[in-house]
Amino acid sequence: MATFLFDEIIFGPVKSRRLGVSLGVNLLPVNVKVCSFDCIYCECGFTPKKYPEKAILPSRAEVRQKLDQKLSKMVAENLLPDVITFAGNGEPTMHPDFAGIIRDTIELRDLLTPGARIAVLSNATMLHKTDVFNALLQVEDNILKLDSAFEETVALLDCPRGNFNLHKVIDQLVRFNGKVIVQTLFVKGSFKGQPVDNSTDREVEAWLKLLQKIGPEKVMIYTIARDTPVDTLVKVSPDELDAIAKRVESTGLQVQISY
Repeated sequence: MATFLFDEIIFGPVKSRRLGVSLGVNLLPVNVKVCSFDCIYCECGFTPKKYPEKAILPSRAEVRQKLDQKLSKMVAENLLPDVITFAGNGEPTMHPDFAGIIRDTIELRDLLTPGARIAVLSNATMLHKTDVFNALLQVEDNILKLDSAFEETVALLDCPRGNFNLHKVIDQLVRFNGKVIVQTLFVKGSFKGQPVDNSTDREVEAWLKLLQKIGPEKVMIYTIARDTPVDTLVKVSPDELDAIAKRVESTGLQVQISY
């Protein structure tokens, strides 16, 4: 199925299902995906196993300049964003200057659009880096992926690149002491002849136990809404998402659903 890449450092604003009017920031190359996961549902397609040439990331100075220009233009047009969202063509926290870029963004936001939140959509694989962890503590919406409580399901759905230890990731999520939003995409279907379904009772029950351990300020649940690189995946129904949401609420946690 058709997928796409963001062809700019600053993109949008777009109307986000979860975040409102969102101005996007892409810290990855504009012509190729760079990620520590290779999720089978990613709208940006598969992560290349090898790159024909070195992937070029935007510099910290370039990101600041482009963001300053865009925010200033939006202010002049009285079109203010609800949120400045770090997403783009892969995993934003892999950028070597991620922490510095977050500091720049906070400074520009406070100066130009003080009502806007800052959000980071991350797969949580770089939390072992102290500067990344501390930078995520500074943003309003620290949104981190947790698609399953089982390593084998994460391996099937998210296809981690390199070393990945789910238990260590959970420990890092706990360290946020509630200053974290957990996001989970529920999906069904098959991949390479294996069944895919992280919405079963077994999956949800184990996932709920981890949520209670992490104690996030919010849980975001959703399903696929755009094209994916695998054409054997199907959406989880609204009724099923509602049922999962009720189970989250029964633990005392806040939940947000995107159908």
